[in-house]
Amino acid sequence: MSSISIATVNVNGIRAAVRRGMPAWLEQRNPDVLALQEVRADDATLTGLLEESLGGGWHVAHVEPTDAGSKGRAGVAVATRLPVGEQRTTIAERFDGTGRWVELDVETPASPSGVVTVVSVYIHSGEAGTPKQDDKMAFLDAVRARMTALHATAAAGGPQAVVCGDLNIAHTERDIKNWKGNLKKAGFLPEERAYLDAWAAQGWVDVARHLAGPVDGPYSWWSWRGQAFDRDTGWRIDAHWVTPGLAERVTACQVDRAATYAERFSDHAPVVATFTDDDGDRQIP
Repeated sequence: MSSISIATVNVNGIRAAVRRGMPAWLEQRNPDVLALQEVRADDATLTGLLEESLGGGWHVAHVEPTDAGSKGRAGVAVATRLPVGEQRTTIAERFDGTGRWVELDVETPASPSGVVTVVSVYIHSGEAGTPKQDDKMAFLDAVRARMTALHATAAAGGPQAVVCGDLNIAHTERDIKNWKGNLKKAGFLPEERAYLDAWAAQGWVDVARHLAGPVDGPYSWWSWRGQAFDRDTGWRIDAHWVTPGLAERVTACQVDRAATYAERFSDHAPVVATFTDDDGDRQIP
């Protein structure tokens, strides 16, 4: 029996994350697949970081933002040293150039078909009652359409899929410390959360919630400001949503929360899910 680990983290700028100590985390964790959001760098910089920390041999699917509204603050990537197949970057023509969606087919026995489509997504933060929120909702429509297609492919015996990244949506009251104070704010609006309800109804599984059960958190984002990190006043907005065939093989999901505020390399903590190639007796309700 073997396993693979898939890590997702919003680095809030790869150069800044490197300065703050990300290479030490990479070397210690050494994930098989790494999904990144808000890369804010070019291919050479990203690949160079991986090679300096973990050696060569990386396949990197990376989308840099090119439009004026996203350049310098977005960018997503999937990196692995496992064998790979196709990569895809278009989710909807409207969002070409925004650097918010990338897919990479990765060969692994942890998927029943031998291939898992790994998606790194960076959903807009939004702002209630503004055009920014309109963009977020339109992007969520595009995500829903693509996830429907990915789910259908998996159900037909094709590659299983994992959609991971910074969703910028806390799904339930368990996923945000101060939920009462955010009921009318982007990130916890009912119309946003309804999309995640629809994913679950379709059969997608939120790995961390499935394993943790009905507990508060575990949070993955805390503001840099005030005492949010020390008081664990956070949001669980970084996640792995997987198709049913892959969900049956998940064995663990951990938030790599820094020991102290000073040791954080991003305002997001990495979230790492582990999958086995053994179906075992795990059942998804």
